[in-house]
Amino acid sequence: MKTRALGTSGLEVSAIGLGCMGLSFAYGPATDKAEAIALIRSAVDLGVTLFDTAEAYGPFTNEEVVGEALAPIRDKVVIATKFGFRAGDSAKGLDSHPDSIKAVADAALKRLKTDRIDLFYQHRVDPAVPIEDVAGTVKELIQQGKVKHFGLSEAGADVIRRAHAVQPVTALQSEYSLWWREPEAEILPTLEELGIGFVPFSPLGKGFLTGAITEQTIFASDDYRNTVPRFNPDARKANQVLVELIGRIAAQKQATAAQIALAWLLAQKPWIVPIPGTTKLHRLQENVGAVEVVLTPEDLGQIEQALATLTIQGARYSEDRQRLVNR
Repeated sequence: MKTRALGTSGLEVSAIGLGCMGLSFAYGPATDKAEAIALIRSAVDLGVTLFDTAEAYGPFTNEEVVGEALAPIRDKVVIATKFGFRAGDSAKGLDSHPDSIKAVADAALKRLKTDRIDLFYQHRVDPAVPIEDVAGTVKELIQQGKVKHFGLSEAGADVIRRAHAVQPVTALQSEYSLWWREPEAEILPTLEELGIGFVPFSPLGKGFLTGAITEQTIFASDDYRNTVPRFNPDARKANQVLVELIGRIAAQKQATAAQIALAWLLAQKPWIVPIPGTTKLHRLQENVGAVEVVLTPEDLGQIEQALATLTIQGARYSEDRQRLVNR
């Protein structure tokens, strides 16, 4: 597995990480615990060193699974987790008050079976708490040795700058993919200027860019995608043109659609580390294989030219969730 540095922080991780959320949360029934642990350990065997979780995934159960899976090889991996929701529940609203951040860190350390959190993200910006107070609290945790690096998720450029001035931000985690390119306008230049790494979540468009989802696909009743406008049947039908484009390029490169989507992200900046999630071993192997797919300047130009003619249909979040991003 190739490695990448997340900005200028000194934190080096595998070029592809593993987003663990879907093992416990958001995409239908939770994966059997033993199977989830086996999948995470298979990722380690494949060279993955960055594992992403959060107290809100479950809540709490995902951290427990990740902690148990990685405990035997803790010193060989980087564990990222998050704070910022009241009582760890995304349905209960935001809470990034300093006392809450400290309590979350202590609880997460126990669930993760570790003595330090490698990368501690604010899950969503809390307008009720100045970002300077949030950064200062994480700085204290770093000084105490409980946390190694500070991260933000779905934060706007101004918040990133203000936080970074108090405690250097190692990584921003936000959505970025072939069908959500908004970060290119303001976020990527800000990160490059400040020396901050970028960790795109949903790099495969929550599964859509793999080609495995069509307008006929029926999601489980508790699958989060049922609430996402971009996944209503009409939007899925309209957006198939993007999947077809990726499929054509994949055929030319003797790769899969997922590998092209990931390789495209890797080609954007050397400090970008996508974290696709999966519950299936063959998908994990496929995703990791994307590091070997090389897109030439000609390939990237072809993709850029084709994307310029497409208009993606549907918002990426429901209205209530959209209010939580890019503050």
